[in-house]
Amino acid sequence: MRTRTWLGVGAAFACGALLSAVGIGWGEGGAASSLFTPPNGPYVALGDSYTAGPKIPGQTGEPAGCGRSDRNYPALVADGLGLEAAEFRDVSCSGATMDDLFAPQSTGNGVNPAQLSAVSTSTRLVTLGIGGNDIGFSSLITTCVTAGVRDQVENWLGDRKANEAPCRERYVSAGTDEVGVKIKAAGERLSGALSDIKRRAPKAWVYVVGYPAILPAKDAACGPAMGLVPGDVGFLRQKQQQLNAILRVTARAAGAVYVDTYTPSVGRDACSDPDTRWVEPLIPLAPAAPVHPNELGERGMAHAVLRAVRVPN
Repeated sequence: MRTRTWLGVGAAFACGALLSAVGIGWGEGGAASSLFTPPNGPYVALGDSYTAGPKIPGQTGEPAGCGRSDRNYPALVADGLGLEAAEFRDVSCSGATMDDLFAPQSTGNGVNPAQLSAVSTSTRLVTLGIGGNDIGFSSLITTCVTAGVRDQVENWLGDRKANEAPCRERYVSAGTDEVGVKIKAAGERLSGALSDIKRRAPKAWVYVVGYPAILPAKDAACGPAMGLVPGDVGFLRQKQQQLNAILRVTARAAGAVYVDTYTPSVGRDACSDPDTRWVEPLIPLAPAAPVHPNELGERGMAHAVLRAVRVPN
């Protein structure tokens, strides 16, 4: 998701993780493969900051403004598959929208080429983690935090009764769900991107990687860490689940594989214990951008991708 400022996996962790992948990959000539052969390199990773891993050491690659980590999930997947450096390209970039798949993206420190320019007929594996910036999820969280803090202060001062979900009230009114409209549009854009990947790399297996849980299942469990009133915790969680759902449905319709990182991350959200969480809160305690995966989160996402790559779908 947007930020401009903002392999081995242990056996114990593997036992606790759960992956749900749906759909089929593109086989030779773009058709479904009846005899499963695990895809390998050349591998191209596309995506936004949840893929890039901003502020997770060590930061690597060009341009520096993309905030790529050498411990992000694409790097761990490449390592888990035993790929040589020449067989792996990570062109993910913080702040990327689906438009940035097709055109160069300006960052605070350099320009990232159109991400799809890295995909070619020789590509055999593609991962794509994108969509959060297309619905403005970072600005949505900022608005919800601001609304929640203001509402709590006004309630404390006695100016008015506390609103259970001031942010939801802001985005859903008169029967119109502003964020829901953006989520639907993101699905349509993803469909176009997947068609373009298929055209560029007809022999590649393509995996659409969903977003891990940012907020807890219980609405009242996230006040101090995220500054949200309980009702808006539920509202934001619902919108993230809707985004993941449209990514899953669109991937399946395009013949790609959806990788569920949400299910294995439940209980590891930004409001959970610092030693186990995958996503950092507004004030990170581990090296990571606010409200973004930390190194543990990137490992968890890598594990989910590797499970999907190695299991026939």
